Amino acid sequence: MPFRDFVRELRGIRDGMGNISRRGIDAKRNYCRGKSLIAPELSSPASSSLLVTEQSRWANLPPELLLDIIQRVEESETSWPARRVVVACASVCRSWRKITEEVVKTPEQCGWLTFPISLKQPGPRETPIQCFIKRERATSKYRLYLGLSPALSGDMSKLLLAAKKIRRTTCTEFLISLVTDDFSKANNTYVGKLRSNFLGTKFMILDSQLPLDSSLPLNGKLQPRIHSKQVLPKAAAAAAKNNVATISYELNVLRTRGPRRMRCTLHSIPISAIQEGGTAPTPLKFTYGLNEHLSTSYSSKGEKPGVEDDSNSDCKPLEPNHNTGGPLVLNNKAPRWHEQLQCWCLNFKGRVTVASVKNFQLVAAAEPQQNVSATEQDRVILQFGKIGKDIFTMDYRYPLSAFQAFAICLSSFDTKPACE
Repeated sequence: MPFRDFVRELRGIRDGMGNISRRGIDAKRNYCRGKSLIAPELSSPASSSLLVTEQSRWANLPPELLLDIIQRVEESETSWPARRVVVACASVCRSWRKITEEVVKTPEQCGWLTFPISLKQPGPRETPIQCFIKRERATSKYRLYLGLSPALSGDMSKLLLAAKKIRRTTCTEFLISLVTDDFSKANNTYVGKLRSNFLGTKFMILDSQLPLDSSLPLNGKLQPRIHSKQVLPKAAAAAAKNNVATISYELNVLRTRGPRRMRCTLHSIPISAIQEGGTAPTPLKFTYGLNEHLSTSYSSKGEKPGVEDDSNSDCKPLEPNHNTGGPLVLNNKAPRWHEQLQCWCLNFKGRVTVASVKNFQLVAAAEPQQNVSATEQDRVILQFGKIGKDIFTMDYRYPLSAFQAFAICLSSFDTKPACE
């Protein structure tokens, strides 16, 4: 039997198991309606035995056989939408999910995006991941897709991230989510935001997740303490104000003609990440549960947690680690002036076809004492450019993640009258 048919059969069985469990829950609710009795887990013994049989049929497969099956599926499905079969394997049961997570590698190792956490992990070192962004002017939304372009990918494009632009009195914010119809910070699909200053010359990328070197546990659950009222606001502030990067645009005081000059300081990535043998921080799971814990703790006392509105507060970046040589800094690559075309030009290798002030390429800016090779300094880490009306390409590589690259590109969409 082909692996696709095999996995398709598993997905059908999983859906059937979900229907059985839902019928059991509905029966339990009907039985308990109007009575103060303790109901059993399942009202029907036949349904209970059938559910156990269906679970054991796939959950009790030999680990060696299950590992071989998932490895074959993972190697055969290397692009979307066929790669959703790998995600389906992780949805069968806990044992399947555990082995699938062990088999699937990070984008840095394999160059593929599989699970949502892959959007927070560094990209591949050699070949960049090619994406494109669609801008919707009417709704002020931006969508990031995996693929070369809409013309080549069509309906087969994989949605990675979505952003919504919100103008405020003193700043502009881009809320970033995994879905296109919900940008609420209370939802687990919220991944972070980009915030500008009043002039639109400085931006901060705020991650919704706790930093990897935080004293809080990675599972997002706070340890119980005696004086929780004093600890929770401080912990929440650390999570809501995780400033992972700062983007600055140089002021054009003399109003001279020329491209924008931008500088990106990545507080969460050390300069040692691009040195020989260096590695970048790689999260392995989302740290959900902090907001829910806060809302539950304060609801009984009628108080609100102090993390809902941080638009007027200062977000300090992570403290630099002296052992890593400071944070990684990216500058835009200087273009050259083309005499015949009478414009500034950059070599985008065919990925950008329309001239725009938003086009840029970012390379590492390193000091001589930081021991970064010339090859690494010339390597384009992120490039962004226009290919059509409201359509832009975005190519990123290690040590940036898709979330960080998308947020940096979003800063180029905000109006900057003081920089042009």
